[in-house]
Amino acid sequence: MSDRKVVLITGCSDGGLGSKLALSFHKTGRYRVIATARNLSKLADTRKAGIEELQLDVLSKDSISSCVKSLEALTGNRLDMLINNAGAGYAMPVLDIDIDEARKIFDLNVWSLVTVSKAFIPLLLKTPKSKIVNNISVVAYTAPPVQGVYNASKAAANSITENLRLELKPFGIQVIALITGGVKSNIESNSEKGKLPEDSIYRVVPDGLTRMKGVDFDAIDADTWASQVVGDLSRESPPHQVWRGSNARLVRLGALLPIGTFDSKLLTLSGFDEVEKALARK
Repeated sequence: MSDRKVVLITGCSDGGLGSKLALSFHKTGRYRVIATARNLSKLADTRKAGIEELQLDVLSKDSISSCVKSLEALTGNRLDMLINNAGAGYAMPVLDIDIDEARKIFDLNVWSLVTVSKAFIPLLLKTPKSKIVNNISVVAYTAPPVQGVYNASKAAANSITENLRLELKPFGIQVIALITGGVKSNIESNSEKGKLPEDSIYRVVPDGLTRMKGVDFDAIDADTWASQVVGDLSRESPPHQVWRGSNARLVRLGALLPIGTFDSKLLTLSGFDEVEKALARK
């Protein structure tokens, strides 16, 4: 089975999108999947399926270096596809964000893409037609209220992905942006959730924005999403961007329309319309 392509995925903890991708790649029988996570005890689902695993904390230089060395020994210096999937959300109006928490989100959602990709580049260069896939989000193209830090981090990640696409093209490495729409996963439970400060201007809402959350995109099943994504990435010539998940195509279209077209919808779906209603009652 040495002809199987090697794919390494970050952030494969049970219940997350990385885990679903690992399982879907594994089911094809054409890939040798390496599932990674900061805490290996959270890889029960992929382990049960017989998927190989390595410890990887994408925020630790030592952990990244160790993972690279382990992969070199495990696969004989081969890596066909690196999927940067690890990430987290953060729900808080922009004016009320904790800057230290915001920096942590950027470290995970943006800078880890650079540090991890840089560490694995030597292996990707040795493998013909290798790929780097960065899991972005449709919020890189829109701005749902209450999750400004997450939106901004994904927009930055998308921009960096575009730069990497051009800068690695001469070396034969394809860089793909996976633009993910609504998918049922554990990202909500793993997201940073703060409490509005007492002096927040948004406390005009009686209970202080108790619905503070990301926009509900009528998320699709994660297994369906993963199967679609694997199909896209397995094509002989995958597109530079893969749009999958609920309302992904709608957001793609909306990005071409005048700014403000979907303001009312975004405010309602995020629960932020409560603020306007509260102010109107004053």
